[in-house]
Amino acid sequence: MRSTKIVTSFIKNKSKLLILKRSDKVRSMKELWSGVSGIIEKEETPINRAKIEIFEEIGIVENKITLVKSIEKIKISSPQYKNHEWVVFPFLFETKQTEIKLNWENSEYKWINANELKNYETVPSLDKILFNLL
Repeated sequence: MRSTKIVTSFIKNKSKLLILKRSDKVRSMKELWSGVSGIIEKEETPINRAKIEIFEEIGIVENKITLVKSIEKIKISSPQYKNHEWVVFPFLFETKQTEIKLNWENSEYKWINANELKNYETVPSLDKILFNLL
């Protein structure tokens, strides 16, 4: 089975969480809602990749986020990718910044309450990842 290591970060502002709608230009999980995500490259640490993705995808610099929690990696399979698993390294960050600058990887963003996540079509197991971070 093929495996891809990724980070998924949730960004919290007061009681709200940021979710992003993946654009139709990305390779996988097009137009599904997710956290800030990205593939871990070579020998990179998950926390460093998470901070890079946060800056690239939503424009928040490292000194404007605080790590609240990280949990053990979670292995997830997706029906649309046969013989493939995603090894997800989850993070929860907090910020006071609410201004988001999306890059091409996402087409939309929303600040929601955690219990509203069920109302969105998300990448596989996003609710499970969030539940384990809260």
